[in-house]
Amino acid sequence: MVPPIHLFPFDRVSKRAGCRGAARDRSIGIRRTVSRPARSGGRRPLHGDRFESAGDPRGGVMTVRVLQIFNQYRSAFNGEQHVVFRTADLIERHGGQCRNVLRSSQEIRGWRAKWAAFAGGIYNPFAARRVLDVVKEFRPDVVHVHNLYPLFSPSVVVACRKAGIPVVMTLHNQSLTCPRADHLCRGALCDRCLGGREYHCVFRNCRGNWLESVAYAARSAVARRFGWFRNHITLFIALTEFARQRLIQAGYDGERIVVLRNMAPAPRDRRDPSSGTFVGFAGRLSSEKGVDTLIAAADELRELPFEIAGGGPLFESYWKQTPANVRLLGQLSRNDLNAFYDRARMLVIPSLTYEMGPLVIGEAMSHSLPVIASRIGGLPELVRDQGTGLLFEPGNPLDLAKKIRQLWRDTALCRRLGAAARESAEREFGEGPYAARLMGIYRRAMEMAGKPVRDRASDPVAGMSDSDQVLEEAGVS
Repeated sequence: MVPPIHLFPFDRVSKRAGCRGAARDRSIGIRRTVSRPARSGGRRPLHGDRFESAGDPRGGVMTVRVLQIFNQYRSAFNGEQHVVFRTADLIERHGGQCRNVLRSSQEIRGWRAKWAAFAGGIYNPFAARRVLDVVKEFRPDVVHVHNLYPLFSPSVVVACRKAGIPVVMTLHNQSLTCPRADHLCRGALCDRCLGGREYHCVFRNCRGNWLESVAYAARSAVARRFGWFRNHITLFIALTEFARQRLIQAGYDGERIVVLRNMAPAPRDRRDPSSGTFVGFAGRLSSEKGVDTLIAAADELRELPFEIAGGGPLFESYWKQTPANVRLLGQLSRNDLNAFYDRARMLVIPSLTYEMGPLVIGEAMSHSLPVIASRIGGLPELVRDQGTGLLFEPGNPLDLAKKIRQLWRDTALCRRLGAAARESAEREFGEGPYAARLMGIYRRAMEMAGKPVRDRASDPVAGMSDSDQVLEEAGVS
């Protein structure tokens, strides 16, 4: 697997003597070092497929060099981060080359670092310059960005496009249409900022902190005003058609927005979900995820066991108030999460906000689990009511309890929905389809940017893999 890029926390960079460029680039303090070599060899593709250019009538196999850019969140390892690393691993195993440039919001400590993150979040020329250093060395065919805030900023997108590199952006959240990135204000859905009215974020204090509300609104408004995303992203990847339509509603060109589900490879063995022993939830424990609704439903179903996997800001609060039939497991490792899916009878997604296309749905369905989800956002696209799961009214614990009881008691329905979920997962979230579609997106982005597409048949050297990695050590002093 492509090794992640190691980052220095703020304190370590600021105290490191002789850090080249530390004084000059004091606002972000990115510093480059030489890495250790990556593990040679690599696993064989799971399905024997390589990056066949599906969707490309000319066919053929293409080598691609991808530079991924991702600002990791302050919270524990989540689905978005897993997608980044899983995509890098996929590209390497299918004959391509990938490097990751990562920073972490955990670096932001103290008021000076917060001020630097605020200013740099609007436009960070120092981050752009350091990313360009990696671009010049690695010479990627495509730059694939994920989350850029607050330590990268749109500056890296502008710089890469000016350098002639096509840029693809996966829309994991709603940061292009909402300063908060979740279309929530005071716990309720809010579309006031959609289409260029970011001042509502300030007037309504959507962050619950005036300074944060101003900062979030400012960076969104400036990026929109100068068209840094609209004019410099070659292709946008939406996880659902709902997410695509939301971006079109905000004024983006629908021809440059493609839909690609998250990848969630299925385990080899199928299972009977009706043998599961609990009702499961996996995700971040925060208000917008609807965990309160799930706990209220569990309180109505005291005879059924519930298990909740995940961490977050409300973990301690839930720990104190959950009924006796609910177990809080905390943050699980990847292996433990897979075991969690294998023991569950169903998975519940009780979100209160517009979900773009959570990875956990694909993972649960690939484990033959029927999913009970809120009828909101992109969830009805991923979970077909009475087809691969059940839908319920968002925020309604009684409706949720009714659907849980129905699926628990009707074992035939549970088995039927679980089998259909597995088939849908193989088709929509499988590694083979994902790899082919992703390569088609990269190829299209390169063609749109006028960048030559290298095929193995015409360029045997292009297929050679370089396993040496560059580690970007980053910090803010």
